[in-house]
Amino acid sequence: QVQVVESGGGLVQAGGSLRLSCTASGSIRHVAAMGWYRQAPGKQRELVAVRNSGLSTSIYADSVKGRFTISRDYAQNMVFLQMNSLNAEDTAVYYCNTRVFTEASIASNDYWGQGTQVTVSS
Repeated sequence: QVQVVESGGGLVQAGGSLRLSCTASGSIRHVAAMGWYRQAPGKQRELVAVRNSGLSTSIYADSVKGRFTISRDYAQNMVFLQMNSLNAEDTAVYYCNTRVFTEASIASNDYWGQGTQVTVSS
């Protein structure tokens, strides 16, 4: 079993900053990638940013490029999302996703956190 826990959401004024954290734990043999998705009311869940382990490369949604930064603590199986210059369109539930190889499988699987609310007031 793999547990994914996020923290750091909250209410912030437009132009402000927040930092999200996520930790993956459990029967993890290897973490292939960790990232963040978000889902606003009435919209589909969308990718915000992801950082893979092998190439240490990051991918960002166009809407957050230059404002958000994803980083990893590989030793602790953690991922962070620094969000700056927040605006009302960033309001959503943010979900941590981790793609892992567990002790019991040869294929990777995706695991999700419970989500953390980010609300930006204008």
